[in-house]
Amino acid sequence: MKSLVPGLFLVFLSFTLSAQIPAAEKKLPARRTTASPKIDGILDDEVWKDAPMVTGFIENNPIPGRVESAERRTEVKVLYDDNAIYLAARMFAKPDSIAHELVSRDQIGNADFFGVFLDTYLDRINGNGFIVTAAGSQFDAKYSQVGGEDENWNAVWESEVKLDEQGWTAEIKIPYSALRFSSKDIQNWGINFIRKRAMENSQTFWNFVDPKVNGLLNQSGTMVGLQNIKAPLRLSFSPYVSALINHYPNNVPGVKNTTTSFNGGMDVKYGISNSFTLDMTLIPDFGQVQSDNRILNLTPFEVKFNENRSFFTEGTELFNKGDLFYSRRIGVSPSYFKDLSGQLQQGETVIKSPLESKVINATKVSGRTAKGLGIGVFNAVTNAMNAVVEDEQGNKREIESQPLTNYNVFVLDQNLKNNSAISLINTNVLRQGSAYDANVTAILFNLNDKKNEYYFNGAGKMSYITANSDKDQRSGYYYDLETGKQSGNFTWSYRQRFADRLFDSSDMGFFTNNNFLDQNGTIHYNIYKPGKWYYKIATFMSLNYSRRYKPAAYQNLVLETGPYVQFKNLWSAEIYANWTAKGNDFYESRNGGLYKSPGAFTIQMYLNSNRAKAYNAGGYLGYSTRTMFDAKMYDLYFYQNFRLSDRLSFGTDFSYSPSYDFVSWVTFNGDQSVFSRYDRNTIENAIDAKYNFTNKMGINLRARHYWSDRRNKTFYNLQSDGRLADYNGPELQNTDRNYNVFNIDLIYTWQFAPGSELSITYKKLSETNDSFLTKRYFRNLDYILSGPQNNSLSIKMLYYVDYLDLRKHKKK
Repeated sequence: MKSLVPGLFLVFLSFTLSAQIPAAEKKLPARRTTASPKIDGILDDEVWKDAPMVTGFIENNPIPGRVESAERRTEVKVLYDDNAIYLAARMFAKPDSIAHELVSRDQIGNADFFGVFLDTYLDRINGNGFIVTAAGSQFDAKYSQVGGEDENWNAVWESEVKLDEQGWTAEIKIPYSALRFSSKDIQNWGINFIRKRAMENSQTFWNFVDPKVNGLLNQSGTMVGLQNIKAPLRLSFSPYVSALINHYPNNVPGVKNTTTSFNGGMDVKYGISNSFTLDMTLIPDFGQVQSDNRILNLTPFEVKFNENRSFFTEGTELFNKGDLFYSRRIGVSPSYFKDLSGQLQQGETVIKSPLESKVINATKVSGRTAKGLGIGVFNAVTNAMNAVVEDEQGNKREIESQPLTNYNVFVLDQNLKNNSAISLINTNVLRQGSAYDANVTAILFNLNDKKNEYYFNGAGKMSYITANSDKDQRSGYYYDLETGKQSGNFTWSYRQRFADRLFDSSDMGFFTNNNFLDQNGTIHYNIYKPGKWYYKIATFMSLNYSRRYKPAAYQNLVLETGPYVQFKNLWSAEIYANWTAKGNDFYESRNGGLYKSPGAFTIQMYLNSNRAKAYNAGGYLGYSTRTMFDAKMYDLYFYQNFRLSDRLSFGTDFSYSPSYDFVSWVTFNGDQSVFSRYDRNTIENAIDAKYNFTNKMGINLRARHYWSDRRNKTFYNLQSDGRLADYNGPELQNTDRNYNVFNIDLIYTWQFAPGSELSITYKKLSETNDSFLTKRYFRNLDYILSGPQNNSLSIKMLYYVDYLDLRKHKKK
């Protein structure tokens, strides 16, 4: 949720607010055991009787600082041996107050949970979290002061829970193979415990985590006196086999409607040392990832999609520093395609050109030394891809459209005092043959004062692109500086960003434009102490000013503001307002020409009900207007979730955005940009459903239909002064757009052993993008459903093999 400040007078409060520092650090003595407990959720093992116990959890939300009452208390015991860390937790509660929805791994759902955060290097910056819900579902993640929560990180660990008349219990075993730590004989680790009560939206910590203080791990306690623990040999293999059958009605002679394939490959994890791990995927298969939410994009910039491939999301917090690594460049959305026009012979046309490339292998090496130096090396190779061309006689041949490509990332990240850090990052893309190569280097820093109240961070980047001749080689530069106050009820920030005309990080990163000098100032005022009718109020105000660097010119001015409030009944509401002044747009014309963009005003009002309820709903209403042609747009978004039982739930999402008399680029008349005034409808419908047989087996369904059109009304020539004049060229054809996409993802997963999984995935995709127009939604839905559809069914089995387990079996 966005938040904003209700008045500039709050600026003056910053001089009177006291510094916010973490609460007093609690200590937990480490206790070694010679007999490991049985992980069954029943806390009757003899080893637990004399283990030290911690309690006295303190609420973080909704009433910060409130200590748990005796009848709702949490009690935790911790032990360790030569192989693992063990936890036993008793959560006292009335049985009917415990939420325990069954969900798949790495999800929480509507469930109470207990977890532990471990900062094994005690740097207060990096750590791991292990959480188990009252239904037994596991969730794990990496945490960092800069990168936040990386929920894509996965480890193999054990847990069990039990519900009884006193509440519920949890037992957890975290093997050392799931952690990285130093080789010191005596170690102290950062540690904190968390408990969530879903029905009350209440969250408590053993060591108080003050919401007014920036950071999570820096507010942890300490487990002292771990002795003589050694990291085991960390070597595991995850071989997989998969089969795919695909049907698309090509109905073209010589082209099969149905194709099949059988694949096999392997993921490998190897602990190079106590601190560093090698991850490798050989001949990966990504057929089970969720489909993209494709849209009709009328902007001059690329759409950024989520990365759904687990190898490229898990454990990549080092590589994501500096926003230079957009992993979809590897295989899914490559930035380079050869210009085939010069290779076509007379009468030839391109009939097939793949938009994606095949990943041959990918490797990650990452870790952090005992002195806080993080090192990351990433490499991936994608295969060359060929386009198919055909002449007038029907003869076909292949032309290389994408070369064999090597992607690399190298990172050095040194932790400093006061949760600060400095980083060096390099990305480079090497292409086989005559295609150009690309290189980007960046230095980042993040500095905090001793009280963790004020900060100063920044980045300096240089891009270098090499091609066939010296005149095509170019270097570009970028910097980003930000300072502000990050702790307390009142916070503020000031940021300046600069990129010259040649800076380009698009070959391995997500990149839209360069040649700018931007300024941003933001102030926040948050009230965390509950009042009579609310739990929390958050407000913000932000001012953005942008100029083109060369030739120097004003681009735009934007003011944003809005309050957010969470009520005592756990409903929430928000208002967001945006005012944009008239500007100079150098991108909408698609050829660098100036377009005098209109001013705009947007307001949106959000309302969300209590998510813990079996039925919950929410959404927003929005209104936008432009100063040109009195353009208007209305926004309606509504969601609802139905939880029929702890196993079965489903939800719907609906959005409708009609716009009238908007203006933007539509096509070219020769070298001249042509704009149009148009109306547009955008409707999106989606249904999600899940049924979980157990916390390790379930079915998930997602179906989505998206329709958006563009109905041009009047055309205009873009003049040299950036203004529009009546169009006087030849008649324009096929400039209207009617885009439909319908897709279904139905996925069955079964985690039949720790780290091992069987998945069966069915996908349906139908997409049209043409000038056929109809305003009626159901005609569009019928149109897309009656058109050609791609259906695929894939089966994949991945089996986790730990080398230590194999060695134990051999000894037996």
